Amino acid sequence: MMKKRLRAFTILMLAVASLTLSGLVLAGELSQFTAGKVQKAYELQQEAKVPEAIKMLSGLELDRPFEQAFVNRMLGVLYWQYGQTGKAIAKLKLAVDSGLLEDSQAWITQRMLADLYMTEESYSNALKYYYPLTNNIPNNEKADDLWLRITQAHYQKQQWKSVLKSIKAYERVTHKDSLAPLTMKLGAQLQLRHWKGSVPTLKRLIAVEPDNRNWWMQLTSSYMRLDRPADALSILAIAKRDGIVFSTQDTLMMAQLYAQQGIPEVAAQLLSDLSGKQKNEETTVYEARYWQMAKEWDNAIAGWRRASELDNKHRWHLAQLLLQQEHYQAALRELNKVNRSGRTADIELAKARAFYKLSQFDNALMHAKRADEYQPSEQAKSWIHYLSVKVKLSAEHSDRQENS
Repeated sequence: MMKKRLRAFTILMLAVASLTLSGLVLAGELSQFTAGKVQKAYELQQEAKVPEAIKMLSGLELDRPFEQAFVNRMLGVLYWQYGQTGKAIAKLKLAVDSGLLEDSQAWITQRMLADLYMTEESYSNALKYYYPLTNNIPNNEKADDLWLRITQAHYQKQQWKSVLKSIKAYERVTHKDSLAPLTMKLGAQLQLRHWKGSVPTLKRLIAVEPDNRNWWMQLTSSYMRLDRPADALSILAIAKRDGIVFSTQDTLMMAQLYAQQGIPEVAAQLLSDLSGKQKNEETTVYEARYWQMAKEWDNAIAGWRRASELDNKHRWHLAQLLLQQEHYQAALRELNKVNRSGRTADIELAKARAFYKLSQFDNALMHAKRADEYQPSEQAKSWIHYLSVKVKLSAEHSDRQENS
């Protein structure tokens, strides 16, 4: 795009130089000799003899400042056309800095110099020549394009506040949303942590690119940073409805938001619906947890069982839930598989409780004593005392039955 614009500058500037030569000569600004050389250079350029045109103009010895500025401008254009950007910039800079170019093409000359600095990634120099142009923009030039270039230069220099200031000027002269300016505006807002300001920008980006997953997820993130989880969940729901492809982490985030909003059963179902490739240990654990929060006990048990198969550390949760739901034999089977590292006393107490519920008081007492041996505690001692009484009473009851 930039090269296309600069090529247009080349044709336009050389043509204007040729057409206005007679007027400049009559005004005494160019001598007859210089005017003739300029005309000849233009003809050579038209014949694709750019090196010859450069050689001829470069050899001129000019004393009059305006003639120097005029010829430097033409040389700048010719050097650019010949692919020598550095020399083009040097000549155009001399022409512009002279302050003597006041014809109809002076504005375009300075714009061309600024654009060339942009192509060379010399953003500070580009800005130096762009900003004065904003004070007097010709009617046939696009103000929005100029402000966009200024914004791009500030963006490359990571001058985020200046990006927002220049993009504001850009938005004053255009009412059409485009990807490039909105993306730069968003980038600056995120760098400056302007989360509130990023929300309307992201909504505009979604309007421009409704299928771009990144805008939806970034809008969700901005709402989260603003502590607006309900709005974040709403955006994710709309995105899912509109066919935005979710990653596993996107679905997990949506499930977490549903759980935070007090709807754990929807959260669990979301994770349950994940395809095989998307499921992993993390999503399986969260699914089990959310089923448990929703008091969907069978689903929760099944979830913890799947999690236990992926990593044995989750078996303890499964065993505890089985105990809670009075599946004592199943709980005992799982307790036998739990990794005992750092949890031996807890496992033994859980077994004591299961055997107690099964009225196997001798086994319950044995495991309560083991728990106290591994890690003495008031809880273990209370169980031992209570179960000892139960065992004694049970034995006395059995004796009475035998004697009767």
